[in-house]
Amino acid sequence: MLKLGPYTLPNPYILAPMAGVSERPFRVIAFRLGAALCPTELVSAQGLMRQNQRTLKYLRYDAQVEKPYSLQIFGGEPEAMALAAKVGKDAGAQIIDINMGCPVKKVVRNGAGSGLLCDVPRAAAVVRAIRDATGLPVTCKIRSGWDAQSLNYLQMAESLQEAGCAGLAIHARTRAQGYSGQADWSHIASLKRHFPELPIMGNGDVKTVADAHRMLDATGCDFVMIGRGALGNPWLFRELTGGPPATPEERCELVLEHAQAHAEFFGDPVGAVRSFRRHLAWYAHGLKGAAHFRSEVNQLDSPQAVEDSVRRFFAGADTDPSAPLEEPEVDYRAALG
Repeated sequence: MLKLGPYTLPNPYILAPMAGVSERPFRVIAFRLGAALCPTELVSAQGLMRQNQRTLKYLRYDAQVEKPYSLQIFGGEPEAMALAAKVGKDAGAQIIDINMGCPVKKVVRNGAGSGLLCDVPRAAAVVRAIRDATGLPVTCKIRSGWDAQSLNYLQMAESLQEAGCAGLAIHARTRAQGYSGQADWSHIASLKRHFPELPIMGNGDVKTVADAHRMLDATGCDFVMIGRGALGNPWLFRELTGGPPATPEERCELVLEHAQAHAEFFGDPVGAVRSFRRHLAWYAHGLKGAAHFRSEVNQLDSPQAVEDSVRRFFAGADTDPSAPLEEPEVDYRAALG
């Protein structure tokens, strides 16, 4: 039985929280295609405390689909994080996830994200403060350590578990690595070996069904958290749960559905088109004519023009076997988590 706090999840496959990606529209799609849990992108604790309208927008969720609703917040001070978590609980959050892994400088310099890896007692204090303030299960997402010389994930896990952490995700890279190099899955295996009772979510370099199965087998982790492997391919969750890959017709209709939901969520039609371009690039990855399609839609601002372009391209697009696994034109750096 796959448990996370009081919640039983239907399978071990979780969508990773990614900035600018794990917004409500994409979470709903991933849930519907089989993901067991889809935490929000990292949401600023300071923004929630101050009732910043732009920040509060990220709390919106689909109560019929997002079960349970996991809200990820970031910040460095236990008191502020507790107050922010209470705002999240009032908005419907059922799990509070703490970002302790984001490597971005503007997050780290405030003692948040990966900055918490450098202050284990404060990280544990954040967990305690949120648990005491909300009574909700608290999960955390960490990295292996700050750099190769300070791999303190076992120390972090021990302190976080003692503080009452209900589940721990580990991106098996250091902060110094960012998103480069290779994830070291031995860190995931070591974590599970040392903390057999703590639900462990492995994260890093899972792009295919085979990768996910291999991580479960090689590390013994309870859950596989999939980030960039799901960009442009949320059907991966369906395949992981025994379903078929997407047909060209399905791909076309889902891209259009996602674009419309993104526009409704974003509000401003032109701004929504521009911010959705990266999703279009990811959806087109590996399909014949992808480079030409990306060039075309990057010049468009009209929702109708984008819809017409999407219908032309995706309705008949086939996989390009000659496409490299990592097309240099496709930028995955925007998806931070």
